[in-house]
Amino acid sequence: MHPDLQEVFDGVVARDPAQPEFHQAVKEVLESLGSVVDEDASYLPIIKAICEPERALQFRVPWYTDDGKLMVNRGFRVEMNSAIGPYKGGLRFHPTVNLSILKFLAFEQVFKNSLTTLPMGGGKGGSDFDPKGRSDTEVMRFCQSFMMELQRHIGPNTDVPAGDINVGGREIGYMYGMYKKIRNEFTGVLTGKGMEYGGSLIRPEATGYGCVYFVREMLKVKGTNFNGKVCVVSGSGNVAQYTTEKILELGGKVVTMSDSGGFIHDPAGIDSEKLAYIMELKNVKRGRISEYATKFPGSEFVPIDKSLDYNPLWKVKCDCAFPSATQNEINAKDAKHLIDNGCVAVGEGANMPTTPGGVEVFQHAKIMYGPGKAANAGGVACSGLEMSQNAL
Repeated sequence: MHPDLQEVFDGVVARDPAQPEFHQAVKEVLESLGSVVDEDASYLPIIKAICEPERALQFRVPWYTDDGKLMVNRGFRVEMNSAIGPYKGGLRFHPTVNLSILKFLAFEQVFKNSLTTLPMGGGKGGSDFDPKGRSDTEVMRFCQSFMMELQRHIGPNTDVPAGDINVGGREIGYMYGMYKKIRNEFTGVLTGKGMEYGGSLIRPEATGYGCVYFVREMLKVKGTNFNGKVCVVSGSGNVAQYTTEKILELGGKVVTMSDSGGFIHDPAGIDSEKLAYIMELKNVKRGRISEYATKFPGSEFVPIDKSLDYNPLWKVKCDCAFPSATQNEINAKDAKHLIDNGCVAVGEGANMPTTPGGVEVFQHAKIMYGPGKAANAGGVACSGLEMSQNAL
């Protein structure tokens, strides 16, 4: 790393020593800026400033379970940078959520949003609330309590949140309804809304479809396409579902999907009928991916094994890989397994799903690699369209 940028990075670590995910995201960017600083050192103060959020909010979210028990979670919103527009970025509900993860996501969002060329700044938020196993009414009560505080800090020209892990149409609807009730106004303060109340056509599909289109263009450079390509996909949420749908449409075959419990491997391929089952399982029944293996003979479920220093999903033989679950899901060993098993292209549907060691393996092998800042920007680009539609 450039000595001046190393000094900036050391300052980031010294200020927040217990935020490894944020350090990783900052280091990844700073390592690429040495030539910029050599050419014009006046950028250095700007680079230093962009590594610090304009605002980081943390608040209490009290809510009641169906049996009347009081629960308390933490809510967050990191408003990273508004230099080119209102803060824009999703809300994540997951027990692993903390300030480090949200700062890394907000930092990544700044650059991703600017790549779309749309006037959007970067932000991210969420809570350590785990919706898994919760009833619709419990999720509703949590979302309403969360919005009771968040509404003070957002607005169509200030900060426009959206969905992320465990925050889909249901959660956006609950939060938007509460915002509208408190503020007595119908504005485009959230994106990812239902079509009936200001949402944009194809927004749910945009991130997954966009990632596949990105990889299609990479394959085109090499004179090939998705026809007959075997693909491995991680995750089973919104991004993974529509990544799989578009791969099937373009002639590829998806053989894996996963959730926090493990992954399913279907050598025959996840066809449209099987994908419809997964969509109902995840979006309606809120079930586990392991149920797929029971439903479809010939497939197998591999439970997660935390004692391993690699993910067996990435050992499945494939032509293309689409990490679409969460951060740091592909390490150096996983990346080597992919290369050894014939993978020629990787498209990141998730944010920072590959560790620095994994990225080095991909680059050394000279395979086609689409980093998340570009490959998964289709979702926020479509959100920009929704913001424009809501402003009419």
